[in-house]
Amino acid sequence: MWFFTNLFFVIIILREKIYVLKGENMANSIMCAQTAVHHQHRLLMKDINDHGTVFGGRILAMVDLEGSLPAVRLFRSKVLTASIDHLNFIAPFTIDDAMLLTAYVTGVGRRSAEVFIKIIGEHILTGERFVGFTCFATYVTDDPQATAPYDEVVPATDEEKAMVAGYQERRQARRTARQDNKRLLSAVELDD
Repeated sequence: MWFFTNLFFVIIILREKIYVLKGENMANSIMCAQTAVHHQHRLLMKDINDHGTVFGGRILAMVDLEGSLPAVRLFRSKVLTASIDHLNFIAPFTIDDAMLLTAYVTGVGRRSAEVFIKIIGEHILTGERFVGFTCFATYVTDDPQATAPYDEVVPATDEEKAMVAGYQERRQARRTARQDNKRLLSAVELDD
């Protein structure tokens, strides 16, 4: 991946494709690809459950650990997981698969960042790939003085454009869900 930026346009060479993005002022923007993290994991028996597939908790641990890195890149500070939503366990991963995780920022709030996370499975003996898991996670900086250094996330690929396009709607849905959760938590009893 290669970037050339100035205040008015960005040229990106990504996977042998050239993307040119123009704007009035790109100075307060960051490209999804500039925050992207790519992690590969070869499955071992310790990752596998009684059904011969990867234990869901192992996937969520990987998502939370690796998914936080794009937010750290954005804020350049430690971040905390605020939520993980739109979890989709699409296809199982087995011992003959590798897991290829990609995560990148898709939206920015004042102190928060939304990150899209996908895990592509690859059958290691054939090279065949499949979408195994997707989700969105929201991370907040743990520095109370920090704010996002960028106002906008700029997508380049079709996938990035689709993920960034729904950010405001997902953000509003999370606000609504937080209010519902407050109501439910007030009814939770602490006794066994």
